[in-house]
Amino acid sequence: MRIEEEIKLDYADVLLRPKRSTLTSRKEVILERTYNFYHSPKTWKGVPIMAANMATCGTFEMAKIMSEYKMVTALHKYYKIEDYQNFFKDFSAADYIAYTLGIRDEDIAQLKEMISTGLINNFSFICIDVPNGYLERFVDAVKLVRSLCPEHIIIAGNVVTNEMTEEIILSGADIVKVGIGPGAVCTTRRMTGVGYPQLSAVIECADAAHGIANSKGGYGLVIADGGQQYPSCIAKAFCAGADFNMFGSMFSGYDESAGELIEKNGKKFKEYFGSSSNKALLDFYGKKSAHRASEGRYVLMPYKGSVHTFIQDLFGSLRSTGTYIGAKQLKEFAKRATFIRVNHQLTTYLEGFDQGE
Repeated sequence: MRIEEEIKLDYADVLLRPKRSTLTSRKEVILERTYNFYHSPKTWKGVPIMAANMATCGTFEMAKIMSEYKMVTALHKYYKIEDYQNFFKDFSAADYIAYTLGIRDEDIAQLKEMISTGLINNFSFICIDVPNGYLERFVDAVKLVRSLCPEHIIIAGNVVTNEMTEEIILSGADIVKVGIGPGAVCTTRRMTGVGYPQLSAVIECADAAHGIANSKGGYGLVIADGGQQYPSCIAKAFCAGADFNMFGSMFSGYDESAGELIEKNGKKFKEYFGSSSNKALLDFYGKKSAHRASEGRYVLMPYKGSVHTFIQDLFGSLRSTGTYIGAKQLKEFAKRATFIRVNHQLTTYLEGFDQGE
């Protein structure tokens, strides 16, 4: 046993220091980025924000809207072959969707069927998603998927430390998902005691990933996954070195989100739940195995209408951050950022929401 005494920080522990800027308008700030990758030969261009691969927001409906803004939707892993066949009859935007799988035998079998039918070619991204990226079996799965899909941009996670970030990239991933337990409906920290303050995790993992580069200009990348309660948290993650931001709560509660629409006391809500919640386990696997505990919550999100309005506000918030710190492009956020530690915690945005399990 040992204790690390160095202070680690979450998004609420810091603010961004304003700096002199030559920008005259928010509209001057460029949010699109272009990336080359360590393994995949593809080049990607777009706004590096992702809807998380959760059942309530990683939906076909969300993907159609997100692709219009050149953002990525990581589709949830509960869709079947027939679902994809129907979806791709009237949708084509490979650069802005990710196929998600776990590491069970059934997941690998479906991936192989996606390859044999050619459906996987409708995706530029493949996301290998597990709550614990420290398992040897997970690293083996990353190597296998890379061998099966040598051209694809592979996302893998989740981890929170530099050494595993490096190992996952060297094993075949192009992008590492960073975050254990920060999500709004994730209870891993409460149930297991395991986690890492998210801002510090992003800083350290980004530093490790960016140090792995090839001769063609590609390098390792990271996604800040979870813990973003407000648009300001997204800006802070980019300032911390994140190449992409992924989150679920802010993409939930909309028309394009899944989950039942529920009316209580004259107000409308939509379901939002973690992938390891009792609801997800029962709905998608038919049971909760005796050896596991629920590590997710079920909440009712206030119904918000269409996601278009949120996206416009999000873009405006990020551009505003750019004007405050003097960054003309999103890729300059990390270079221009100075964090200031604060001595108070922001109240959780889930206060006042109707709680389920």
